[in-house]
Amino acid sequence: MKYRWILFVGLVASTLSTSQAQKKAPSDTTVTFYDSLYADEIEPDSFTAVTPGPVGFGAGEKLVFSVQYGLITAGEATLEVRNIANIGGRPCYRIVSDARTNDFFSKFYQVRDRYESCMDTTELYTLRYEKHLREGKFKRDETVDFDQTAHRAKYKDKSVPIPPRTQDVLSALYYVRTLPLEVGQSISIANHTDRKNYPLLVKVHGREHIKVDAGEFDCLVVEPILRGPGVFTQKGRLTVWLTDDERRMPVLMKSKVVIGHVAAVLKSYKVADKK
Repeated sequence: MKYRWILFVGLVASTLSTSQAQKKAPSDTTVTFYDSLYADEIEPDSFTAVTPGPVGFGAGEKLVFSVQYGLITAGEATLEVRNIANIGGRPCYRIVSDARTNDFFSKFYQVRDRYESCMDTTELYTLRYEKHLREGKFKRDETVDFDQTAHRAKYKDKSVPIPPRTQDVLSALYYVRTLPLEVGQSISIANHTDRKNYPLLVKVHGREHIKVDAGEFDCLVVEPILRGPGVFTQKGRLTVWLTDDERRMPVLMKSKVVIGHVAAVLKSYKVADKK
């Protein structure tokens, strides 16, 4: 079984798989954004419109997570704002996530994945997304350029229409971190993954004080729901604890997978360099 640890540290990235047939855009110029998956739960018009607040992260921030499968430590994942890059003349946060199984788990199934996202520092949407997967014998490399003016996601072999202000699975986490979240909110974010557009719904459930390896934190408890490919079943729920301060730093992520539970626990962190 392929355990893509990045699904945790990408938040959205934490996708829920579904056995239902996924709807495609009806034409090359029309994008179907909402679908029946959410109709019984919350209507699109009732999503909360949220304006981003101050950005609590920046170049130099690095989060290190222990990935635990039940009581066993399976590997390590990092989230890092490595530097300020330049895409088409626009400055962007270069966000890099690495995920790897430890020596023990690698004997059975080795994971060496890297995901990168370049997020516009002003508009806070993605401009480029890369994934470099090394999972057992599986290998995949892909780069997607997001034209946020023409509303196209550009792959090597094709171009796909996208909604305005679309995020990739990694930039979505950092976008959520800029929002002034309140308990009871349900926030909708446009997301593009694997050549398809999915509505990402972020529910804010409550507040909790938790203790992890990196320390004790007052947190907001959120649940991201993304219709897309992944290892989680619809019955499984992903829960994420974000610090209840201006940084909105993820410190704990939990989900029930097909067999057992997986958690990403923050074990150390470095704050952004002073501007």
